[in-house]
Amino acid sequence: MLDDGVRNKNESVLKVENLRKSFGKYEVIKGVSFELRRSEILGLLGPNGAGKTTILHMLLGLIRPQSGSISIFGMDMNLHRERILKMMNFSSTYVALPFSLTVSEALNLFARLYSVRDRRQRIDELVEQFELKEVYNREIRTLSSGQQTRLNLAKSLINSPEILLLDEPTASMDPDVAQRTREYLKRIIKSKNTSIIYTSHNMYEMQQVSDRIIFLNEGRIVAEGTADEIISLYKGTNLEDVFLKIARSDDGEG
Repeated sequence: MLDDGVRNKNESVLKVENLRKSFGKYEVIKGVSFELRRSEILGLLGPNGAGKTTILHMLLGLIRPQSGSISIFGMDMNLHRERILKMMNFSSTYVALPFSLTVSEALNLFARLYSVRDRRQRIDELVEQFELKEVYNREIRTLSSGQQTRLNLAKSLINSPEILLLDEPTASMDPDVAQRTREYLKRIIKSKNTSIIYTSHNMYEMQQVSDRIIFLNEGRIVAEGTADEIISLYKGTNLEDVFLKIARSDDGEG
């Protein structure tokens, strides 16, 4: 847990109530409700098609739910999206940055979009943290998948967001860089009071990083709690064991 030096840990910074979303006749989110607290890493876990990415897209205002509400920093997402997004950021292994830009151009572009103060210093810090110095002047199209993942993470932190949404943030990273990235995210929690929603199919990573986990299956929350609480609920030996039990069940019930 990440209690030391953290203020207002029980404060809710994001609240979702009874979200529902359909694409055509297929309902992908079925009455989901949860909260994100200040200085918390909340893991969204579930098999492919469970609804994790759809929820992240709704939290970014990219798609709207059929019903339900999203409140972030006490503001309605539909009414205050631009103001809210200035205090958030997002990274996904599956969303590419413009290939024709260099690493330098991309980071400077996003720093300007977010009106980052001391832009040069902030970029230098992130380039150092995510080991991008050697590729700083290269076009994104020439980067390896791991380098692009690290660049996406650097971009997501450019504005020192209060809420960070991370979709498979360490995919394609080698184990050493992935571990250092997890440690860096924990330091952000302590120093910046940042709140993070995190998806991953790496069960070790999810168990190591998350304060709480919401387990989704077929658009519904089927379990919520710490990793140890969920493992105990499903009488599993570890989180991967629970994941397989839920993914292979008909209704996700323990």
